[in-house]
Amino acid sequence: MAQAPKEYSIVGKQTPRIDAYERVTGQAQYTGDLQLPGMLYARVLRSNVPHAKIISIDTSKAEKLPGVKAVIHHENAKVPWSSGGHTHRRYIFNNPVRYVGDPVAAVAATDRHIAEDALKLIDVKYEKIPHVLDANEALKPDAPKIAPNGNLSVGKGAFSAPIEESWGDIEQGFKDADRVFEDTYITKHVNNAQLERRVSIAKWDAGKLTVYASTQGVSNARTDIAKDFALPLSKVRVVCKYMGGGFGNKNQAQDYDYMAAMLAKVAAQPVKLEFTREDDYIGMHGRWASEQHYKVGVKNDGTITAVSLDAVTNMGAYRKQSGNLSGTDFYNIPNFKKVIKPVHTNTVVAANYRAPAYPQSVFGFASFLDQVAFELGVNPLDMFMRNRAQKSKGKLPFTSNYLEQCILEGSKRIGFSEKWHKPGATAGPVKHGIGMALGGYPFRPGLGAATIRVNPDGTAHVLVGVTDIGTGAKSTMAIIASEALGIPLNQIQLTNGDTDVTPYSVGESGSRTTAFTGPAVVAAAEDVRKQIFALASAPMKSKPEELDLRDGQVFRKADSAQRIALGQIVKDSGDLIGRATTNPNFPKEMDGKCFSAHFAEVEVDTWTGHVRITRYVAAHDSGAILNRLTAESQIKGGVVQGIGMAFSEELLIDKVTAIPINPNYRDAKVPTHLETPEVEVIFVEHYDPYGVFGGKVVGEPPITAAVATIANAIFNATGKRFKELPITPDKIVRAVQV
Repeated sequence: MAQAPKEYSIVGKQTPRIDAYERVTGQAQYTGDLQLPGMLYARVLRSNVPHAKIISIDTSKAEKLPGVKAVIHHENAKVPWSSGGHTHRRYIFNNPVRYVGDPVAAVAATDRHIAEDALKLIDVKYEKIPHVLDANEALKPDAPKIAPNGNLSVGKGAFSAPIEESWGDIEQGFKDADRVFEDTYITKHVNNAQLERRVSIAKWDAGKLTVYASTQGVSNARTDIAKDFALPLSKVRVVCKYMGGGFGNKNQAQDYDYMAAMLAKVAAQPVKLEFTREDDYIGMHGRWASEQHYKVGVKNDGTITAVSLDAVTNMGAYRKQSGNLSGTDFYNIPNFKKVIKPVHTNTVVAANYRAPAYPQSVFGFASFLDQVAFELGVNPLDMFMRNRAQKSKGKLPFTSNYLEQCILEGSKRIGFSEKWHKPGATAGPVKHGIGMALGGYPFRPGLGAATIRVNPDGTAHVLVGVTDIGTGAKSTMAIIASEALGIPLNQIQLTNGDTDVTPYSVGESGSRTTAFTGPAVVAAAEDVRKQIFALASAPMKSKPEELDLRDGQVFRKADSAQRIALGQIVKDSGDLIGRATTNPNFPKEMDGKCFSAHFAEVEVDTWTGHVRITRYVAAHDSGAILNRLTAESQIKGGVVQGIGMAFSEELLIDKVTAIPINPNYRDAKVPTHLETPEVEVIFVEHYDPYGVFGGKVVGEPPITAAVATIANAIFNATGKRFKELPITPDKIVRAVQV
């Protein structure tokens, strides 16, 4: 039976972020704001050819330029970047270079202008090697070989290839079908396009390396740096107090952290290396492109009997992530098989971007299901409802699942049944359409750590390793601590993001922060509460188990009128310390996932190809919501990113030179307020028994369904199915004229 969210003192309320004042007034010190005494400034020289062996590199003129203090390249800084590639060894400077943008050298100088001038004085001679940009072409036997093991990106464990998964009997499933459909959907490389550019400051003191990073995971960055520089962990400190977004591509240590560290070592001065926006687009990864071929068997009423997926994903020159596709996760599929081939090409690297394996494959599969519904004469609402996931992979129960309620609540809010019509049926050049899709993201708890110190005045200091990447992680940890301790939020101090001070954190990616660190905060709070009640038992004349703490006051459960201020109890004992490392998990016979159902109305001008989203409704099952204000903003932000992926964003690469054409905000056409509608958010709230205070996942699910929702709405408006992203005005105009 469903368990409604409990009523808490602060959990579930609309709570402003604890550092909001510092952020909006400019007092927050991001990495780019930091200035260290004697600090140098660095820039990176990148390859202008897609595939070549470096024959020679002459830096003598650059080194003689007044103000230049250090120049590094593959010959004098052969530093591995282990998290930068998992199928063949990657260095911060590679020879051969494998894509336009591969770093070749870096310069540190007394100001950035001198560093930029110095880059122009470096003479690099290349011996060009044939290159390949298309993933399918790269798989051909005669294609240029990019990686030592070939272009199929074969690694170990999670990085094996091809990626294969199956259950049931796929052949029997197709035999049981009344009809079988096949089609192909294509998505493109999209940059994460976070606001804060990449920046790192490194300094050495008595053999200890301190890196002020722009990272989603200080603990991961520290571990990576220590490993690749062959340093003990005690000799590496990583600090990130404020971070301006990353959306998945700032976790672990990055090559610019390593370059800054090497330059600082050579120059014996602190070094700041800040990427330009172009560096950001071509020097770091974005979402992997894909070509997805689906075969779906269905009954005449739309019930799925079998699904097979054969796909190729373009990982670029190095494989930093899996390259998987997971868009079928939200459906009941009794017989399933997928084979996905992650492929190397001489293009910009692809890896994590918010819900990495989902938006592109939800676009493919949900668009195809919408098309199948059309072919069968079935209302898509019925199609999605009938085939919604009820068990994980058809067998494991979810810890909680309210996808049905999301579909019902969202469709009712937007009036889907009343507004849906035959595709392309509205008269006139401006056509109305309505569409929907299902999405979500895995939910799982895991390893986390936290320390809580209760001060003699009754206030509390919470120490966690998390970095706030825009999700409100710091505020969430403070809210959890406040609720678990029984101390008002304004009496909670929180320290985060410094490996010399704060405990381990898994890194703020994969929607893991609340599920991993949250239980540790609760456990640390329980630890310190036991100490408080032991101290209070004598003056309260009660056993410790008979006491409670709320609003900063200790009281007897049986007689709440008798109260003692927490500070009065703690003041004579000094600090009370609560520590916890937790590693909770689901039972093996269960799985965790959050779910969503998105709905959009559009107006499509068939003369210009312009699409206007007139209404957008996002219904989410994220368990109990810990902070409604932040949760709603997360949903809205994810939808906006999906809008960009659907309509405009794509890293274009010249087919002859392999040079990226549009590596910047303007030319990549990242959405602004002018292109984004108001997003109506619905939370179908129910307590998940394995979530902190009943909560599940919020950060990554909203982008997953957005692209397909918009694509399906455009189909309903025009009667034309768009199978390749982005859906630009020229494509629409050409399609409707046929």
